[in-house]
Amino acid sequence: MRPPAVVDRRDRRWGSPSGGPRFPRTLRVNHLLQQVVAEEIERLGDDDPRLALVTVTGVKVDPDLRHATVWLSSLSDAARDALGEDRVRLQSAIGRQVRMKRTPQLTFAADPAVAQGALVEDILQSLPRRDDDPEEHDHP
Repeated sequence: MRPPAVVDRRDRRWGSPSGGPRFPRTLRVNHLLQQVVAEEIERLGDDDPRLALVTVTGVKVDPDLRHATVWLSSLSDAARDALGEDRVRLQSAIGRQVRMKRTPQLTFAADPAVAQGALVEDILQSLPRRDDDPEEHDHP
């Protein structure tokens, strides 16, 4: 009979029983809060037209879970005011739906990636198209 195989605990990642890659806690919390806040803003948008076209693109929670920044696709002054008025309601929705030691205080910001993407698209649109290039038609 063979002796049992010895598994060195260092071969596994700490906290992952299967030894597979870990999904860090803050990333899980970010994703969960994004879902909760997006659903709640959608509900609020039914009653408040200032929130009708607001899209949550992401959430970034501080490692201590005390603060979270909610990234939005666009953030007009009217939407910023509405979110400021409804911030406590959004935080209480998180408290009801997510089991956490503490509910993070929410702040709202326009997602810079959306603005950068629009800038890149504008640059690409300003470039001449290849089929408009006269030299392209001269070659067989």
